[in-house]
Amino acid sequence: MLAQIVIGSVWVFHGLYSKILNGIPRHRLIVEKILGAANAGIATKAIGLLEVLLGLWAFTGWQPVGCAAVQTGTILAMNSLEIFLARELLISAIGMVMLNLGFLLLVWHWASSAPTP
Repeated sequence: MLAQIVIGSVWVFHGLYSKILNGIPRHRLIVEKILGAANAGIATKAIGLLEVLLGLWAFTGWQPVGCAAVQTGTILAMNSLEIFLARELLISAIGMVMLNLGFLLLVWHWASSAPTP
C-alpha cells in the first residue's frame, strides 16, 4: 500500500505541480524544445493532466500490471525524447535515467506483488 501511495504521488506531483502549475519551469522548456514554442504551453498542461491521471490510476490499484506497463512506456518515451532532443536542459541525463530505473523497480515490485482478484 505504501508503494502504491508513493507511485501515485510521484505522478500527481510532477503532473500537477511541475507541469500544470509550472512549478518547475524547466519541464515546459523541455516540452518547448521538443514540440516548439507555439505548442509548449498547452502540451505541457496536457502531459501534466495525463500524468495526474496515471497517478490516480496507481492510487486505485486497478490492473496494477497494466498500470506498470503504461508507466514504463511513458517513462521510456519521455526519457528518450528528453535525452535525444533536449539533453542540454537536463540537470543530469544519467541521473534521470538512474532515478527512473529505481522508480520503475518500485513500480514493478508493487505491480507484481499486488493481490489478484
